[in-house]
Amino acid sequence: MRYFSTRGAGPVSLDDALRQGLADDGGLFLPERLPRFSIEDFTGCDSVQDVAAVLLEPFFSASALEAELAQVIAETFRFELPLTRIDAADGTADLLELYHGPTAAFKDVGAGFLAACLTRLEGDPDAPLTILVATSGDTGGAVAAAFDGRPGMRVVVLFPEGRVSARQEHQLTCWGDNVLSLRVSGAFDDCQALVKAALGEPGLTAHYRFSSANSINIGRLLPQSIYYAHASLKVYRERGQQPGFIIPTGNLGNALACIMAREMGLPIGPVILSTNANRTISDYFDTLEWLPRASLETLASAMDVGNPSNMERLRHLLGDAETLRERIGVLSVPDEAIREALRRDFSEFGFATCPHTATATYTWRKLDPALRGDEHWVLVATAHPAKFETVVEPLIGQTVPLPAELAEILTRPSRAVDVEPELDAFVARLREHFA
Repeated sequence: MRYFSTRGAGPVSLDDALRQGLADDGGLFLPERLPRFSIEDFTGCDSVQDVAAVLLEPFFSASALEAELAQVIAETFRFELPLTRIDAADGTADLLELYHGPTAAFKDVGAGFLAACLTRLEGDPDAPLTILVATSGDTGGAVAAAFDGRPGMRVVVLFPEGRVSARQEHQLTCWGDNVLSLRVSGAFDDCQALVKAALGEPGLTAHYRFSSANSINIGRLLPQSIYYAHASLKVYRERGQQPGFIIPTGNLGNALACIMAREMGLPIGPVILSTNANRTISDYFDTLEWLPRASLETLASAMDVGNPSNMERLRHLLGDAETLRERIGVLSVPDEAIREALRRDFSEFGFATCPHTATATYTWRKLDPALRGDEHWVLVATAHPAKFETVVEPLIGQTVPLPAELAEILTRPSRAVDVEPELDAFVARLREHFA
């Protein structure tokens, strides 16, 4: 399998696409074609690991990692990704819980997979690879945890000052010497722009051996497609029905992974994106004009993205806005609606959800009753509510217990370095930390 940039560069191997993160022409890598599967191809595949082995095999053809794919899968999918039935006044659905990994967010899957792959490809202490990751909350913590202490691997996490929760910031800043945490004076889009600018400088990239762990890296998308494949097969086998998915999204990586699984033939029905008050995607569907803008600060902070980079992949895969809105739904959910959903979720489900997951539950409740009743819906729960206790707990009137892994992380000392959103300042911090 070869990989091409959305802007035409290539082909490269999977191994080089993983190493580079961003293509030389500034585009994002996609496989030359998506393999097609039938439901029968997954006969006997009951576990997430079984599904992963079948779905990933074509992507790893001719890769140096092909013989180690089973070990990569085992290392990645070592925690539960359960479907939980929810009963509410508006009907019944399933909640796909993606927050049982080491940093209590769905990003643990993609970050763990990428770390398992790159460590095997590039784990040379004498010539370390430097992973750059811009984060609006959860990605950076997951990547730092996945690469922490790995030989031949360095990580630079860039996060926006004052725009992540206190617990999120702790997760971004409590790791070993091979992780540099940069608190950027700006928004997530400034962090992402710095990463792209650094990757676009050939001299810098060669010196530090840059790669990326954002969802611009194809190594993040491939494993995320697995849990959509597994969940859809489980529902289909139980109900004889292709489930629809409602997915909270900011940079579009998680949603794109679901759409890729559907394009590969998995039994997935309608896909609806739930965004927060950052309306770039929903406005694109309404006006047919792509108008990126500065991101707004919202309760669902990990989705505060004004210029979602994976839209470039989505358009390359499916087509322009007119085609996209025929294939995908979208709803923008403002903060007050998130608060309403958090209260209702706790009252009706008997447990708390996080602000990002609440955009999905709100969207589900806003569906036309006929559509909500005719389809079986899977709502994607992207993070544990304990990461957002200052938002959730006042609304539900109770303390949200900490998962054990998150509680352990919060006991560690943390450190961060402040930086202006300028490439020269960023490079200076790199030189200071990684002499």
